[in-house]
Amino acid sequence: MNFNTNKSYLISRKYHVIFWGVYFLFNTFRWGRYFNDYLYSLKSNLLGFPIHMVSCYLNIFVFMPFLIYRKKYVLYVITILSTIFIMVMVKYNLTYLLISHNVWPEGPEPIDKLTLNYIIEMMIGELYVIGFVAAIKITFDFLKEHKRVADLEKTQLETELLFLKNQISPHFFFNTLNNIYSLAVEKSNKTPKIILKLSELMRYMLYETKAKRQSLQNEILCIQNYLDLERVRYNDSLEVSMNISGDIEDKEISPILLLTFVENAFKHGANKNIGDVKIVINFKIIEKFLYFTIINPMPLITRHKDHFKESSGIGLENVKKRLALGYDKNDYDLKIKSNKKKFVVKLKIKVG
Repeated sequence: MNFNTNKSYLISRKYHVIFWGVYFLFNTFRWGRYFNDYLYSLKSNLLGFPIHMVSCYLNIFVFMPFLIYRKKYVLYVITILSTIFIMVMVKYNLTYLLISHNVWPEGPEPIDKLTLNYIIEMMIGELYVIGFVAAIKITFDFLKEHKRVADLEKTQLETELLFLKNQISPHFFFNTLNNIYSLAVEKSNKTPKIILKLSELMRYMLYETKAKRQSLQNEILCIQNYLDLERVRYNDSLEVSMNISGDIEDKEISPILLLTFVENAFKHGANKNIGDVKIVINFKIIEKFLYFTIINPMPLITRHKDHFKESSGIGLENVKKRLALGYDKNDYDLKIKSNKKKFVVKLKIKVG
């Protein structure tokens, strides 16, 4: 048994001792007042409580796991009633021999022999104690199982979020490496500068995005680095308008969440248009929320309303899943609209 298991066992045993101790004192005081004889009540409970405990522990540790949980209900009823009957017989004989010949002083009349009425009443009383303890055990088992399921769901959620976050980096780098390859084939002198910018982004994504939340300032800086990379490739044919309003300090957001929208704006807007391209990116902080907007031209190749959704691959679906898994419903609102000329993404998300 390791330390944690042993510690858990000791804590559990302590609660059992406290429960039976409090129950014993309560019962002794209760029947002592009833009989006006605390010594008799003490003797009676000293005799009765070991019987209660044996019955209860047999039920919760043997009968319930091996009969109830295996759906052997009829056998369980027979077993529990037989056990209670045996315990009543034991209690009767011990009371008669050790305490008093009047084995049922609280009954309607003094008795010094075994009667059917005594057996029924004692069995009902024993069943009450067993049911009470079983109810406590079931409640604690339910709470323990609920916690286990909640912890498992949390682990699965964190694993899925990590998987989705890690999906973005290969997706992004794959597209960027394609661009570098094209420039390398053309023997462009822009290639070294793009590789340098890409290495900066790689360093950020590898070492700065492991936490559940990242500062909004760092995320905006990451986007700026990405835009610098794209500007090198497009030169004067690309116009990017990026505006920031409000206080962005001490604000946090899920890492590289917004970068996906920016990358898609280039992949499905700038890359598929001939001539000058304008992309508008706005960050607006109002109290605890960021209002993020990005507008890019629709592709000239296909001006289909759902083109972005159909072509964006893992990008857009990834963001939707990350939002659903990482934020409460009231903490974000994503709207995507398009017409023949432009594609607009609006995201309201809690950052404070």
